[in-house]
Amino acid sequence: MVKYGVVNIETLCRDLSEWNSLYIAGRMHKPVKILRNDPQVLLSNHVNLLSAVRVALLLLPETFSEHQLYTTIAGLSYMGDPRMSLPAENPYKVANIVNSQLANFRRLYLPLIKQLPNVHFVKENLSWNDQAMATMLVQDMDPVRRGNMVRRLPTKFRDRLYLQYQRKFAIPRAEFRKMIGVSEDDERVSKKQGGEFEQRIAADLANIRGEVGTVIKKTVKWPSMGQSLKGILSAGPVKSWKYMSEKIYKWKESKRSS
Repeated sequence: MVKYGVVNIETLCRDLSEWNSLYIAGRMHKPVKILRNDPQVLLSNHVNLLSAVRVALLLLPETFSEHQLYTTIAGLSYMGDPRMSLPAENPYKVANIVNSQLANFRRLYLPLIKQLPNVHFVKENLSWNDQAMATMLVQDMDPVRRGNMVRRLPTKFRDRLYLQYQRKFAIPRAEFRKMIGVSEDDERVSKKQGGEFEQRIAADLANIRGEVGTVIKKTVKWPSMGQSLKGILSAGPVKSWKYMSEKIYKWKESKRSS
């Protein structure tokens, strides 16, 4: 039995680059088998994976393990999934995904980590035999660098985060538009450099994890719920019930083992 979905290239690339739903982009955060390469999809997914690292860095402390990084990335698309709050998903699903595919996560993300200027491994010359639990990374918490990272988040996702902070900081609309640089001629915008507003977001260390988490949940919740309902219609009630029963059984087994 295979569960599959169909999507056109334009919709796929839009979600990978903008995170308008995170439904497809979130699945591509995990290792996948590419059967046929498409240059447009490869480019969009490169942007998607870089975005996943940046968002994970906003959620993580200054020092963290390699395993924490991959677990945070793998868990992004599950943060707002309604199924995770029901007795229908293994609560250790994200950890199991990372633990069983650690080598593939490293192949995906090590080259990206090395090209980012604001994060590095504590130990030089990392080998494939090093344990991810013990391999530590450090990120630069400077508001300017983190502000640049905020500016480079996926467009739709970043806009939601901006609105979240506009309300939090009670910034008037006119001033808000000026702060985020709505002018296309703004050199800072074209270079994707964070300004005062982005740096203020980056400096909100006490709350940024909660604010980013809220935006992720809002992004994921409705698309995930809609796709779950479509699954019942497309697979039929009998197969859907069988599928759900297997999920519930796995959830119970995970509870027993824990």
